Amino acid sequence: MPSFDVSLKPDMVKVRNGVENAIKEVSTRFDFKGTSASLELKEKEKEIHLIGDSDFQIDQLNDVLVGKLVKQGVTVNFLTKGEKLEKMGGDKLRRTDKIKDGIESELAKKITGAIKNSKLKVQASIQGDEVRVTGKNRDDLQLAIAFLRKEFAEQPLTMDNFRD
Repeated sequence: MPSFDVSLKPDMVKVRNGVENAIKEVSTRFDFKGTSASLELKEKEKEIHLIGDSDFQIDQLNDVLVGKLVKQGVTVNFLTKGEKLEKMGGDKLRRTDKIKDGIESELAKKITGAIKNSKLKVQASIQGDEVRVTGKNRDDLQLAIAFLRKEFAEQPLTMDNFRD
């Protein structure tokens, strides 16, 4: 039976390149000279730490980071902004942004529910942090892919592992 997987996986190489480009720009910008403004990428934890002297400076760092990630082709929807600013030693503040990796259970339930309500001749099942969609023929799966891209346009979903 033909099937494909719906997942939510960022290209970490592009994310790393975007963060490194943002670090280079922060080190050369005049308005960040003499401040504690910096960015750190924690790849294992899938986090980006923005460190600055004030919340305004962290917002500026965020703008630089988003610009560099967009230039690398990374969808900004992969980032989940940190809710609160943590106080570090002295007058430093840190905000931790998380990088989405894998479909959360709520989104997976929405995807399977949308597929069931769409009256397409396919079935969806949750497989850990992915959703597997199966159907009787390729055409039904291609219709399901088009449906998911239209219905969940705000989410950077990837359709992979297409099997015939």
